[in-house]
Amino acid sequence: MKIDVLLRKYLHTYPHWRFAPPRVQVQRALQVIGSDYGGYSLDPSLIGPGTVVYSLGVGQDISFDLALIQRYGLTVHAFDPTPRVKTWLASQVLPEQFHFHDVGIADFDGDGIFYLPLRQDYISHSLIRARQYSRGSIQVPMIRLHTAMQRLGHNRIDLLKVDIEGAEYTVLQDLIQERIPVTQILIEFHHRLSSVGTRATKRMLSLLEDYGMKVCHVCPRMEIFTLVRAA
Repeated sequence: MKIDVLLRKYLHTYPHWRFAPPRVQVQRALQVIGSDYGGYSLDPSLIGPGTVVYSLGVGQDISFDLALIQRYGLTVHAFDPTPRVKTWLASQVLPEQFHFHDVGIADFDGDGIFYLPLRQDYISHSLIRARQYSRGSIQVPMIRLHTAMQRLGHNRIDLLKVDIEGAEYTVLQDLIQERIPVTQILIEFHHRLSSVGTRATKRMLSLLEDYGMKVCHVCPRMEIFTLVRAA
């Protein structure tokens, strides 16, 4: 009952879906790992020795990343240019399999304008100008996903987690244009941002489907998705 109420609320909030939001396309046995706030649903059958994991957007909840390390013994490459995130991570005791890169992932190489949150106690910054962020900004280093892979010596990504406050659309389009091999994508779409909207998410899901990725999980809020490469 609570889920039905939540669905109706969000369908009303996002009228562009016209009560036909994205649906699950393939059925998979999923596992939820991480905290209630920072957790994701993944297909464990696609995880094995040597799985290459990129985690885009860290914030101050790395429960998902740590669970991948503890449960599956994986190495996680985490990317986030937010200065406060770097400071916070420096105060944590982290396993050696957690590799932090203090750059952001975008569709360009170079400095990007990072808009600050409206409240000082919020951690999320964004490359996207929207009313959910302040007019204040900082410059931070950004690199393309392809550039990151070249630097790290990877020719594929097995598990890509993306929570980058609205920049996901251009990053995924760049991924598709570069034909980067990816097996599983766990992503939070930010169509709730005033300058984005659900049409951007519908278009990106269509592009990902054309690229061979199928939706196997949609959260009740219609924001967090799991996509896997179709067999």
